[in-house]
Amino acid sequence: MRILIVGGVAGGASVAARARRLDARSEIIMFERGHHVSFSNCALPYYLSGTVKDSNALVMMSPEKFRKQYDIEARTDSEVLSVDREKKTIRVRNGCTGDVYEEHYDILVLSPGANPIRPRSIEGVDRPNVFTVRNVTDIVNLKKFVTDCQIQDVAVVGGGFIGIEVAENLSMDGRHVSVIEAQDQIMAPFDYDMVQMLQKELLDHGVDVIVNDGVSAIGEESITLASGKEVKAGMTVLAIGAAPETGLAKAMGLELGETGAIKVDHNYRTSDPDIYAVGDAIEVFNRLTHKPSRLALAGPAQRQARAAADHMYGIPHNNKGVIGSCAVRIFDLNAAATGLNEKTAGAAGIPHDSVYIIPTDKVGLMPGSAPMHFKLVYEYPTGRILGAQAIGRGNVDKRIDVIAAMISMGGTLEDLKELELCYSPVFGTAKDVVNQAALVALNLLYGRVRQVPVTKVRDLVETGAYIIDVRERNEYSLGHLKTSVNIPLSELRDRLDEIPADRPVYLHCRSSQRSYNACMALVNRGYRNVWNISGSYLGICLYEYFTDVTTGREKIVTEYNFK
Repeated sequence: MRILIVGGVAGGASVAARARRLDARSEIIMFERGHHVSFSNCALPYYLSGTVKDSNALVMMSPEKFRKQYDIEARTDSEVLSVDREKKTIRVRNGCTGDVYEEHYDILVLSPGANPIRPRSIEGVDRPNVFTVRNVTDIVNLKKFVTDCQIQDVAVVGGGFIGIEVAENLSMDGRHVSVIEAQDQIMAPFDYDMVQMLQKELLDHGVDVIVNDGVSAIGEESITLASGKEVKAGMTVLAIGAAPETGLAKAMGLELGETGAIKVDHNYRTSDPDIYAVGDAIEVFNRLTHKPSRLALAGPAQRQARAAADHMYGIPHNNKGVIGSCAVRIFDLNAAATGLNEKTAGAAGIPHDSVYIIPTDKVGLMPGSAPMHFKLVYEYPTGRILGAQAIGRGNVDKRIDVIAAMISMGGTLEDLKELELCYSPVFGTAKDVVNQAALVALNLLYGRVRQVPVTKVRDLVETGAYIIDVRERNEYSLGHLKTSVNIPLSELRDRLDEIPADRPVYLHCRSSQRSYNACMALVNRGYRNVWNISGSYLGICLYEYFTDVTTGREKIVTEYNFK
């Protein structure tokens, strides 16, 4: 069998390697129009800060190594121009010589990836000081330009993973960076309330973050935003997103899906049974929404590649779809997410609710113990787990991996409550973050307590709602909601006469644990008008800060508290 593969990065290289492990005799040839195959795409931004010191380290396998170790021919600087499905041939142009030649295939695999978007509507988008990031050559050229031209001010357009990682690493390299995001927040996998602490982290490290504003023009020393604002920038990095590379698929008449990506079946075959497709260019099935989607991540691409290669050799595969798990480091914060957030669950029409808790990531007396902000989204009324987000200085990825596994197994809040996890004071708490989230969610689901999110607190303050701060007096004096009443939990039972029974009462503490205890104490004394403020004072401060600082609006707190 002769297997030809278009694209030699994560998906294409993985198909080739798996096919060779299954079959020692087939001829396998990869065609990559770039200069490198099998490079670490996700590590590209870290070359800018020197975290990855040598650009050669980004290349995982060379064509020579593919040949010697796997008996796979990897042809770089080779662009596949067209495909003749009837003759089962491809036309290839050698980028070094310009020669065009044909190759025959028995099986063809498409793994062309996705192209960074360059909106033609932006004036100056093709200027020499405008860059995108797709491969090793791109990141080397970007680094050379910013260094050789001694660029001090950089604009990064787009607040997704690539944009934020580029911004972080350029800032670490000593540049002043402005992130421009047309939507109302950066990092779409995180809900609006959670992402505020990521935006604050960028501000705290000197990165300007501008949301709700796009770019209309790019100049030599500045960019102009849609609002008319000028932002100083001697270099601009476009990280607006990526469009699936479907040019070849369209030209040969393959079927595209609802999302505009290449449509594939259960086994990653296209509408032509002799042509497979994997990676960023294909449409995938979201197991939670039951709808087609796109997911440009290396992990799913490698699993797709293995499944496609297996199918070529008659090995069955159970395609369960994707849920979308991701992680990112932004300076001193780690952030991870999986499954659906509230926004995507709502868009999919799934009835849902969520809890937001802030426990410590390990036993409090251990060095390095820090708050972990954890949000769990679940289906109402079934309690089926839909997704989670975690942000903190500790091992957020571990907690999100647990939730990803639970989602993949169809787990519910009851399952998560009973999940037995390893424990040591230096790693976590006896009742782990994920267990705590399940317990809080079950209290909410079963009606034991009612809550309001931090997103509603400003309205409560501005409308004069009755808010009780149950922290101790010394904590209250260091900062509190301007309209709140301080009734410490330790004094609550002696001051019941101060708590109205004929109007809604909202309680908070630092992180919602003490206020939950206060709510239950009141409920057990006949109060039916109490709500716990999810996230409490720490969550409120983190939620309010970014918008307060960037818009100059009046604060609802006397002093912020972020610890």
